Amino acid sequence: MRSFVIGDIHGCLDELVCLLESLPLKPDDRLVFLGDYVDRGPNPKGVVSYLIQWQLIAEQETIFLKGNHEDMFLSFLGLPGHYGEMFLANGGWTTLASYGVDEKIASRERVLALTPSDHLDFFAGLKTYYLMDPFLCVHAGVHPAKPLSQQSAEELFWIRDAFILNHHILPYTVLFGHTPQREVFFDLPYKIGLDTGLVYGNELSCLEVNEKVLYQINRGGKKVKRKSVRSYWEQMDRSPAP
Repeated sequence: MRSFVIGDIHGCLDELVCLLESLPLKPDDRLVFLGDYVDRGPNPKGVVSYLIQWQLIAEQETIFLKGNHEDMFLSFLGLPGHYGEMFLANGGWTTLASYGVDEKIASRERVLALTPSDHLDFFAGLKTYYLMDPFLCVHAGVHPAKPLSQQSAEELFWIRDAFILNHHILPYTVLFGHTPQREVFFDLPYKIGLDTGLVYGNELSCLEVNEKVLYQINRGGKKVKRKSVRSYWEQMDRSPAP
């Protein structure tokens, strides 16, 4: 089984479709999405509809993680989540507009009425993290000093510098999104950051972790680039022991 791990999408449907249709997928492969499907980009509803349909017809195992933007959206709707009061200020208006919500009537009841039930089911079913040893997939990262059993959902969805700037104690390489970078961020064996700022005009990134291949498409692009990143692991293997 090969595992393809995909970074933050943020409503950019065209690039998502092009990427997925270009991946050399086989029936026994697995796809893991790191969250942040909605907000900021042009078509959040379209992204969610496409992913729901993809899961129904795909031969591959498909795992969807929750990002902080889905967490805010759920909280905004009065469902379990965090910081719903920050949803609109963090790109939420584009999500509401894609569901046909007018700014003047963006009440919780109005949004719930215009959000399809299968979309609400999709958001409610998102996973907090996904473990595929030796990799841990999570949206934002982990508290560097806590075992996995003690990590809070808020940390897994929201943490930034405390995770990125420090080594963690977990026996896994953490694959994460959330914090946009110009390039995929390699800090092996501790972490790999796969949010490469698609919605800000950069790229959507997908890492196949078994063969160590990176697939990327530029914002507005039509062609998916493929390159080996195995050298990052080879450099780690040649590093002197601490």
